[in-house]
Amino acid sequence: MIAARKTLLATAAFAVTALTADLGSAHERDQVVASIKPVHSLVAGVMEGVGDPHLIVKGAGSPHAFSLKPSDAEALEHATAVFWIGEDLETFLSAPLQTLAHGAKTVELAKAAGIELLEVREGGTWDAHDHSGHGHAEHAEKAHGHDHGHEHNHGHEHDHGHEHDHADHGGHDHAGHGHGGHDGHAFDAHLWLDPENAEAMLTAIATALSAKDPANAETYKQNAEAMIARVETLEGEIEAILAPVKDKPFIVFHDAYQYLENRFGLNAVGSITVGPEVQPGAARIAELRDKIKELDAVCVFSEPQFEPRLVATVIEGTGARTGVLDPLGADLADGPDLYFEMMRANAKALADCLGGTS
Repeated sequence: MIAARKTLLATAAFAVTALTADLGSAHERDQVVASIKPVHSLVAGVMEGVGDPHLIVKGAGSPHAFSLKPSDAEALEHATAVFWIGEDLETFLSAPLQTLAHGAKTVELAKAAGIELLEVREGGTWDAHDHSGHGHAEHAEKAHGHDHGHEHNHGHEHDHGHEHDHADHGGHDHAGHGHGGHDGHAFDAHLWLDPENAEAMLTAIATALSAKDPANAETYKQNAEAMIARVETLEGEIEAILAPVKDKPFIVFHDAYQYLENRFGLNAVGSITVGPEVQPGAARIAELRDKIKELDAVCVFSEPQFEPRLVATVIEGTGARTGVLDPLGADLADGPDLYFEMMRANAKALADCLGGTS
């Protein structure tokens, strides 16, 4: 009898241990996923004290030309929520969200309430927005060559059971902003570079996380409010940094900063799309130099992936200075502070170059 009791207790203990392990494993499988570093930073800020989101596009990776890694596919399979800008930026995510992230709440932040969207600039002094040479050709073909009038079934359950959250626009009219799929135009997807868009994103993130995880809703709400307060302070700081140079004309290599320019009244006059991996020929260099001189640009801004020699060659003889802007925070540590560090670094780079201290 005693032996039987011991066997029964041992069996029960084993069952409890196994159940606990299963529950722990299930908890570990619950995963919040963010597409790019700025989005991850905002999500991480809202989740602080609850968990850490999984980042897909790490380091200096480009969302325009990215291949999903096995660890990313696994994270999507276990995702409870996925945050991304939208298919016009992270084209590589469109299919995996449908095939891997079953049951996850996918939040397309470009459609969050309060987001201001701006149309892509093309023609004149703005190079065609095809990201040519940036490793973005595939994105260009898919995002700008396909029919933007196709139906997305926004706000509805898809046939595969994948839950999408495109966030109520709150009456915000996107007409004229060129969101793909709305009026046949493409929108500029670098929307997080406007601090007020970041505030709208934080609200959408907290709302979506609270719906999936009501037990931590109050934490998400408080964290979002704290992050929004930080963004408001940040906006004032950047305004003060850029005020002395906002009228100075400058050129960017990759037209990714329209939201920053629009919010702070900066005087960007054109873009030059040159790939970091291909040295332009003599004719192209001459053309670029003429463009810089014609636009009387004080500065030409490249991005971290550009070889300094390429930039120096292009601006030689033009009188323009050069600086570096980074829309993704490629070299910054991931986490809640990245967004703020990235925005301050870009403001300082603009002020230093345009002010003549670079």
